[in-house]
Amino acid sequence: MSYRTIVILLLFTIIQVSAFAQSDSLSISLDSVPKIDTIQAQPSKAEMLGAKIDSLVAHAIASEAFPGCVIHTLYKGEELFSKSYGFHTYDSLQPMNFYDIFDLASVSKNTGGVLAMMKLYEMGLVQLDDPIKDYVKGFGWNKRGRSTIREAMSHQAGLQSWIKFYEEIKKKNGKYRSRTLAEEQSEEYPFKAADGKYVHKDFYQKIKKMIRHSTYHKEKKYIYSDLFFYLVPEIVTNLTGMEYEEFLRYHYYDSLEAATIGFNPLLNYDPSSIVPTEIDTFFRMENIHGTVHDEGAILMKGVSGHAGLFANASDLSKVWQMLLNGGEYKGKRYLKPATIELFSSYQYPSNDSRRGLGFDKPLLEYDPKLSSVAERASVYSFGHSGYTGTFVWVDPMHDLLYIFLSNRVYPSRDHRAIYELNVRPQIHTWLYEMVLPESVQKVENFEKN
Repeated sequence: MSYRTIVILLLFTIIQVSAFAQSDSLSISLDSVPKIDTIQAQPSKAEMLGAKIDSLVAHAIASEAFPGCVIHTLYKGEELFSKSYGFHTYDSLQPMNFYDIFDLASVSKNTGGVLAMMKLYEMGLVQLDDPIKDYVKGFGWNKRGRSTIREAMSHQAGLQSWIKFYEEIKKKNGKYRSRTLAEEQSEEYPFKAADGKYVHKDFYQKIKKMIRHSTYHKEKKYIYSDLFFYLVPEIVTNLTGMEYEEFLRYHYYDSLEAATIGFNPLLNYDPSSIVPTEIDTFFRMENIHGTVHDEGAILMKGVSGHAGLFANASDLSKVWQMLLNGGEYKGKRYLKPATIELFSSYQYPSNDSRRGLGFDKPLLEYDPKLSSVAERASVYSFGHSGYTGTFVWVDPMHDLLYIFLSNRVYPSRDHRAIYELNVRPQIHTWLYEMVLPESVQKVENFEKN
């Protein structure tokens, strides 16, 4: 019997006694009837989780950590908490919609580049301990080309972090060198990077040359680097004859029905459904909306292995739920469990590197000041963050998927409150508190080999 039913019955009894007491046959004082305290319904764990996230996100938006965000979480394949917050921009003109499309930034590495490399590996077309020069033209004589695929994907190849390509192509007088950017569109300069900036059709060869001549660290210690992932589209085409995006759609996105995942979304979607990123004041000099935020990727005509992908949270979750499921989604197998386990495992823990093959992983020793994930995230978990304010993480041990999409770089990348407020790790922590009993502790820190 429910509390509500009990209360109703007791109140009914009191009324009956009161009526009977007014008759000549019985005299009972109502003061002698026990008083019943009002029973307050306790909020559920889900309601408490939602209230905490609502409060944190409201504070983050007020602190200009980001104008809006979308959170999407799944536990054991079922929705745990999903909600959109805020607006596209701080003028509060367009509310954020759960199905709005975001620039994924470096989440593109895993949702694109790593997926491609895993498929090539399974097809027997790539060996992880082969040198890069075996797969990319022009690197045969180069030290960088002698680094292995495994080293490069684990950020252990001695490559520098990134290159300001847009600065490297300038002359001393500030004008762009020939065969780089032009002010007007033409057959030779077909791709628009911004108003008055059109990219030469062969600009990728310039990028390769700059990578070949970039700073090289002989020690090969852990240095997070974008550079190898610029080369992944060429590796795919050299080995399969397919264009990079075509390969990804054929093997993953189309079958997953993840329609919004792709490059250059303005070709297929209205700008109103795409969340803007930054008001660029140093290169493109315009509001970046619907074109890739990353300065290197835009010079790759929007298509690269390190950045360039856009997606909404729903479609992004399909890719990562497939990875969480060990390569299977809705009865179709995309990858072997052993492949995902290999790529998502620590590769060089003895070098104090927490990275897998393209995937980020929990710190080898948890530090709340440095960790981007919850302390209870298992050593089997993996994911990645993106510079624009994106984040995705899956934990096979606990069957938990967490997606956080925002445009924290709007209107400027100088906005750092998302880190100062610890927004994404805090929500991640609450998710673990929601699904795991307190008795379940984090797996012990990974022991270095």
